[in-house]
Amino acid sequence: MTLISLVKKELFERKQQLFTSFCTILLGITAIVAINSITHSSEKAVKNELERLGANVLILPKEASVQDYYSADIGTGELPEGYVKKLSASGIHGMDNLSPKLSGKVMIQSKSFILTGILPKKEINNKAIWQQSNMLNFGSALSSATCPDSTIPIGKSDEELLSQKRFIESLKKNQIFVGYEAAAALDLKKGSQLPIKDTTFDVVAILPPTGTVDDSRIFAHLHTVQQLWNKPGKINVIEVIGCCQKILDGLVPKINALLPDAKVMTVTHVVETQLKTNKMMTHISWVFFTMIVLVGGASIANFMYGNVNERKKEIGTLMAIGANSRFILKLFFAKALFLGLAGGLGGFLIGTLMAMALGPHLANISVYPMPGLLGVAMAISVSISLIASLLPARRAAKIDPSIAFREV
Repeated sequence: MTLISLVKKELFERKQQLFTSFCTILLGITAIVAINSITHSSEKAVKNELERLGANVLILPKEASVQDYYSADIGTGELPEGYVKKLSASGIHGMDNLSPKLSGKVMIQSKSFILTGILPKKEINNKAIWQQSNMLNFGSALSSATCPDSTIPIGKSDEELLSQKRFIESLKKNQIFVGYEAAAALDLKKGSQLPIKDTTFDVVAILPPTGTVDDSRIFAHLHTVQQLWNKPGKINVIEVIGCCQKILDGLVPKINALLPDAKVMTVTHVVETQLKTNKMMTHISWVFFTMIVLVGGASIANFMYGNVNERKKEIGTLMAIGANSRFILKLFFAKALFLGLAGGLGGFLIGTLMAMALGPHLANISVYPMPGLLGVAMAISVSISLIASLLPARRAAKIDPSIAFREV
């Protein structure tokens, strides 16, 4: 009988204990992989969002949180659209562009999407990624009134691109832009029609992929969205481009004084908040790691010790017919290795699937498999299995065949 056949036979002699040990390793690795996958994707999404957002000051309802903004789920409060005019007329220096929005979730073809109402001209000036794309590279440099040195690169075909810009700026009330992922999910292209609630919209543009929540958005005219949801004159965020860091530093207190019922924050605050969230998730990951080391290790050690006590006669027989201590050690370590590999692989697969399924719901981000975590998962599970099996394996290797037969 070979080592592998012995391992197979031994593993399934105590099925209940084997299953308990396997589940302990499996659940621990699943949690570690899922949390780390979501955290990594969250960090990447926030980085992309900040790079492409353009706006560096956010004005939100008092009740709304940063997470609400990034998930486009600002349903806990609203702002009057009149705040935009109030800001424009305030004379506060350093506000280059104000982009009001009204966002919410809609069900289309049994799928959830984010419908966002915008004022097209203001939104275009606020979106660096739109300005830099071939579709919206507007041909003439857009300069800031408060930052004259700030411009957007000039395109190659000025006349054609400028015409494109004017067309998009004049978005009609029955027209929409569709984000890259939303268009793919709904099989839409330029010229398609899409019914939303009781209104049929014409798709006038498919936006380039941005790697942000905008990919899942459907953009319509702000006043159309207000009408659809019966919220005339209401918005739930104002994105502001503030010029120059020195001016930006003084913007927040001035806007706070002007709009005491709103929450004003800079991109720095957003980053700090997200970093705290990611740090908390990292700590949770370490808690699960500690649990898997303690509980998983104890479970495997108990399984192996029970195996040694119950299989003394078989171990003694093997040693009596020529098996040495090294062979017995190999037998137990092979069982531990199998347990670790199975738990690590299973935990990685389930953890990845969980992260991909829960990521869009918990953090409104797309989570993709991280092959690098497979090696980490296998290393952790195999290491714990082998270390937990060390003492039981050594005990088995020291069994005296004559004493083993006498005891049984």
